[in-house]
Amino acid sequence: MPHSNSCTTDEGHLSDRIALGELQVARVLHEFINQEALPGLSLAAEAFWSGFAALIARLAGRNAQLLQRRDQLQAQIDAWHRAQPGPDFNPREYRQ
Repeated sequence: MPHSNSCTTDEGHLSDRIALGELQVARVLHEFINQEALPGLSLAAEAFWSGFAALIARLAGRNAQLLQRRDQLQAQIDAWHRAQPGPDFNPREYRQ
């Protein structure tokens, strides 16, 4: 049986979480999946959550790579804006 605990979010507010193995799932999401999304489907909650956890584990490395690439692109965008201060800029140069 999963147990619940409270975690502090980035905003500093308390948010209920449900521990499901390695996952920490927001209580509202857990309740939505279990009470609204899964009923009527031929998929048990335990099967859904274990499959979801496996998917998260499988994609974690790729997600980290994509987040790193996003940070690189954002750094390039920020550098461009620092080098081109003010509201007037060339849209073609910006796209490049």
